[in-house]
Amino acid sequence: MAQRSEDEFLDDIEKAEAEEQENEAEDYSDEAIELDSLRAERDELKDKWMRALADAENSRKRADKDRREAEQYGGSKFARDMLPVYDNLKRALEVATEEQRQSFGPLLEGVELTLRELVNVFQKHGIERITPAEGDIFDPQLHQAMFEAPVPGTKAGQIIQVSGEGFMLYDRLLRPAQVGVSSNTGE
Repeated sequence: MAQRSEDEFLDDIEKAEAEEQENEAEDYSDEAIELDSLRAERDELKDKWMRALADAENSRKRADKDRREAEQYGGSKFARDMLPVYDNLKRALEVATEEQRQSFGPLLEGVELTLRELVNVFQKHGIERITPAEGDIFDPQLHQAMFEAPVPGTKAGQIIQVSGEGFMLYDRLLRPAQVGVSSNTGE
């Protein structure tokens, strides 16, 4: 066998070292790729988890808000249906003559007590009366204009007549107050 020269021997060693480095680089690059892939998957799962957590918190807040609104405003249909009862009791007391008051005193007193109790129940449940007075300024958020008329001595937009009371349930309008409004233009 022929003896190899020292240069050939060194070349073989260098080749072997280069191959070993290549193999290590491949192993390292495979590990790095796998590690990067796992990090990306971790970040994706963390993002999904954070979104799910935020969604659950938003759902909890929305449910809590819905529950509070249902507590406050859930009876608004019933309250709206009770307003004509108030109107009728009030009307009955307003049209009673002095002669009827003397003849049917206890009956009318019972109607007054019933009306007073109804108002107390309204207040207990957050129902407040809107009672505009003549001369107040018309507010379309609270009042419904039933008619407009030019009335001497008034300004445009002033209430000149109150036809019916309005009602609020907390901050929501159940029924606007029914009013007549002045249509004077420059007086």
